[in-house]
Amino acid sequence: MDLSRLLFTLLLAAVGLGRLVEMAISRRRQRALLVRGIIREPERHFRWMVLLHGGVLLGAALEVWLLDRPFIPALALIMGLLFVLANALRWWVIHTLAEHWNVQVMRSVSLGVVSHGPYRWIRHPNYVAVFVELLALPLIHTAWIAALAGMLAHIWVLRKRIALEEQVLLADPAYRAVMGPKPRFVPRVFGRWRMS
Repeated sequence: MDLSRLLFTLLLAAVGLGRLVEMAISRRRQRALLVRGIIREPERHFRWMVLLHGGVLLGAALEVWLLDRPFIPALALIMGLLFVLANALRWWVIHTLAEHWNVQVMRSVSLGVVSHGPYRWIRHPNYVAVFVELLALPLIHTAWIAALAGMLAHIWVLRKRIALEEQVLLADPAYRAVMGPKPRFVPRVFGRWRMS
């Protein structure tokens, strides 16, 4: 048995378990928000987001085992670093949003606008982190089909999710005043230049 494939499969399983932990945290926070009268937005595309995450994990495992993808140490090192950095950003987001954070769109702006942590620079650091994570993770073991298919599906899912989320958030004048001028995904580096 190929050790790199086995370790990669264990990494994918650990990421899957991590997602289950996040779902448990999210459900607990959603219940607390509902008690405070904060409602969850109906979201038709949420199931596609869940399927995307599971599909990338399963697809990467199948691709590595069935198509005998090679382990390229230099690529694994770069993608592994991106994966770790993306996860560090995701957990920074979860910590920063505190009671606001959950995996579904809720009208929690009444609790205050979060503009510290990674939100000092951009409106959607969590989506940046998840996008990078789901792109880098399969490439740790050269599962490029899972990475490419996941990236394309993720762009479609994120367009739907962000449209709904921004409709909810930007309807609030306080949020619009503080966060509206900030770029969505990439911080301004040179004056007015931005990519959002």
